[in-house]
Amino acid sequence: MGQPITTNPWLIALINMSVVFGVLGALGLVIGAIRMIDPTQKKTAKVESKVEAPATAPVAAVAVQSNDDVIAVIAAAIASYGYSFSQIACIRRVSGGEGWAQAARVEAVTVRNQMF
Repeated sequence: MGQPITTNPWLIALINMSVVFGVLGALGLVIGAIRMIDPTQKKTAKVESKVEAPATAPVAAVAVQSNDDVIAVIAAAIASYGYSFSQIACIRRVSGGEGWAQAARVEAVTVRNQMF
């Protein structure tokens, strides 16, 4: 009872790979069956719209954002992190993309310091 059936490593690897891919195939079938009977999946019905497109297409307008719009978007993004609008001290424009380069340098130094 203590003797192994085989000691051939290729046969053992073949058996193990067969078991792994057999289990993966079975899981794929289970997932496919769950997709078919999923009660939470929204049923899509093709609805033909009877609304006709207008004869003339609207001309695309160029949106020019003012500084107020940009400030509002930045303030909303900062507020989404949990800060209040009163905690925002200053918003200033960084010229020429230097901010991205500086942020990359700071991140590289921070990561390097955390590694050692």
